[in-house]
Amino acid sequence: MQNRLSTTFLALAALGLPTVALANVTGTTTLQANGRFSLDTGTTVTSGGDLSLTGGSITVLGTAKDLNVTALAGLSGTSGFNELTQQILSSFSSLASTAAITPAANTVIGVLTNGGNYAAVLITAVTSSSVSFQYITYETASGGNIPTISAVQDAGSYTANIAQGSIFVVKGSGLSASGLTQPPFPLPTSTGGVSISFTPQSGGSPTLAFIVYLYNESGVNQLAAVLPSSVPVGMYNVTVTNSGSTSSPFTVQVVKQKPGLLSVDESGNGLVVAQNFISQSELDLDRYTTGTIGSFTTSPSHPLETVIAYSVGMGPDPGPDNVASPGYNFLTNGGTVLVYVGGMTITPTYAGRVAGGTGYEQINFVLPSNVTTGCAVTFQISVNGVMSQVVYLSIATAGANACVQPGYTTSQLQSFDQGTTFTTGGFTLLKEAANEFGQSVALSTVDGDFAQYSGFELAAIPANIQSIITNQGCTVIQITPTTTTATPGSTITFLDAGKVTLTGPTGSSLNNTQIPELSNVYELSINGPGSTLNGNIVAGTYTLNGSGGTGVGPFTATVTLPTPLTITGGLPATVTRSAGLTINWTGGNSSDFVEIFGSAVMISNGSAESGAEFICITTAGTGGINISSSILNQLPAITAAQIAAVTAEGSLSVFSGTGGANGNGVFTAPLVAGGSITNAVFTSSSDTSASVVYQ
Repeated sequence: MQNRLSTTFLALAALGLPTVALANVTGTTTLQANGRFSLDTGTTVTSGGDLSLTGGSITVLGTAKDLNVTALAGLSGTSGFNELTQQILSSFSSLASTAAITPAANTVIGVLTNGGNYAAVLITAVTSSSVSFQYITYETASGGNIPTISAVQDAGSYTANIAQGSIFVVKGSGLSASGLTQPPFPLPTSTGGVSISFTPQSGGSPTLAFIVYLYNESGVNQLAAVLPSSVPVGMYNVTVTNSGSTSSPFTVQVVKQKPGLLSVDESGNGLVVAQNFISQSELDLDRYTTGTIGSFTTSPSHPLETVIAYSVGMGPDPGPDNVASPGYNFLTNGGTVLVYVGGMTITPTYAGRVAGGTGYEQINFVLPSNVTTGCAVTFQISVNGVMSQVVYLSIATAGANACVQPGYTTSQLQSFDQGTTFTTGGFTLLKEAANEFGQSVALSTVDGDFAQYSGFELAAIPANIQSIITNQGCTVIQITPTTTTATPGSTITFLDAGKVTLTGPTGSSLNNTQIPELSNVYELSINGPGSTLNGNIVAGTYTLNGSGGTGVGPFTATVTLPTPLTITGGLPATVTRSAGLTINWTGGNSSDFVEIFGSAVMISNGSAESGAEFICITTAGTGGINISSSILNQLPAITAAQIAAVTAEGSLSVFSGTGGANGNGVFTAPLVAGGSITNAVFTSSSDTSASVVYQ
């Protein structure tokens, strides 16, 4: 069974089906239009103002502070907001030592240059124990044709390393002229004056890739191409030539296989691009509900149904890579391809190039009768032992017109099928107390954010807590050496809410206390290791006030905390599995959820190799819980000696949460772009945990 939707890969772009993301580029944090600096807060300082660019350094208030690429070598990178800032380090003591500069407020302590783009760290405040900072990026004025590469990634998972014979993307600026260009078959090695070259780092002649498209619109410049199957594996310098100007080389590793599943929102995460075979004349797009999108029919998958999923990176094939493939089946040519759906292993009936396309594949498989159902069932493939990223598949029970996802209505799922986003907002007061090997550690924090998710990434959207509470009872999860802990990733846009402050009751030491923000994520250490506030989370009412920012307008939220949940007699140091376990508590609101988590695992080479964990959920109003021996006996016995030797680990914790029930902590936050978040929640959670021997 081959893909019946199109005879060419190019036509699929118009259908929104198996294609390469045109807009999968890290957020527009750098001002590209007129050569200006941009801070990560959104504040802009024009070149020639307080900050000015002079040669290879940045002049700040008359003082040049320069740190070149060599000085950065070997130092750990940070998770900055784009490819350049990811190379700027967060360890300021190392940076200051390397550059022989003492950090001071309002100075730039590092600048990294790359093909006309600059990234730097601006010190904003210095205390005896901390340094506050902002990222700055600078991009030279556009308008010329000087290509700059920021990333070369596979066109499925959008990560580094690309496979022979597969479609990949090049991201950057100045890569092509404005607009969209999609050349027909046979794909050329140059179009619109643009070519992509792979030159072996070990020496040798360059190879040109086959151009799939050139895209330069709305501040996004990205190219897609097919890497010829004949390019040997190894390290390469990749360059883009645009109208006679060639970029600086970008290091890329070519591998034989690197499966990357295509995702519906073109992020590399979330719902996989797939079709459900209904009949010879009907192939539905796999979605949450049965319906239509434009001229296409949609439905969730069902048990015993044939599903066709799409990927890149299965490896080279003998056919020309610049023309439509007749369909090359890796299964019948020595390849081993397996499909993993909700933990079940399935052998596909076909796994190979899409007939009529090039550089990407389809995987046909039949879902078992007992397959896990839901809107976010984990989905993964392996090619000759190389695993793809984890995405998910929508699967409904036999005969159902929609999948089921706790916390979401069918109407919401229908809206997600049409491409709507989901915006959440929430802040949490967290109080933790842990006892590890007789050492007590306590800390309290408040953190939160306003986040916008793609509706096609349900697995990453926080679930409605009330749907969790209705699922009361205990679950045991076995841990084996083959257990995968991978979960679907997500693409999240965090929204700027401006200055956010927290005020608490008497005894909390919180009075209009500002919550620090980094990349629109807010977090404050109230007490515990590293905190200078020395506050406390006590019973009473807490109020958040947001001044409003570029994404979220002004808001106010309150939550009232009851008397904290207190474990009667504390957690035991030893649990006798055959006797069961009773945990009692006092305090809390009766509707607060309580989660009891326990685990016993054997450790080898620093990793959990075998064992089991249990999760029991109830509400605070029950006053306690009895965990039966039938649950505990599924955990292995571990001794104190094994724990001390770090060959085993046992834990027990009680986690409770307040807020969200009966309106407590629920608030509305206006969105600057229009509309509002009506179900934002300000909650409080407590966690008591201990190291435990299971005998």
